[in-house]
Amino acid sequence: QVQVVESGGGLVQPGGSLELSCVASGTIFSITAMGWYRQAPEKQRELVATITRGGRTSYADSVKGRFTISKNNAWNVVYLQMNNLKPEDTAVYVCATVSPQQYWGQGTQVTVSS
Repeated sequence: QVQVVESGGGLVQPGGSLELSCVASGTIFSITAMGWYRQAPEKQRELVATITRGGRTSYADSVKGRFTISKNNAWNVVYLQMNNLKPEDTAVYVCATVSPQQYWGQGTQVTVSS
């Protein structure tokens, strides 16, 4: 019903920036909120940030002040601007619908290393 595809991951030095993009297709009119998750080795999946159709946002404490989630007006693209990246941000970042149902993207690798 909803397909989610992420892009924009890569290798970046500590202190650098990356912007991830998430393109959704299908019955996106039914989606009320979307989010970015991350999965690091030997750690639980973490909800990084969410955004609602109306533009309300929330962030994990670990990224607050460094990451910004945003959307386009058509509600088919969600972005995650990541600034001042740290090695502990290294993970597979996954875009997903949050409500009312969960649809997951394939994930994109972000590696922060010097």
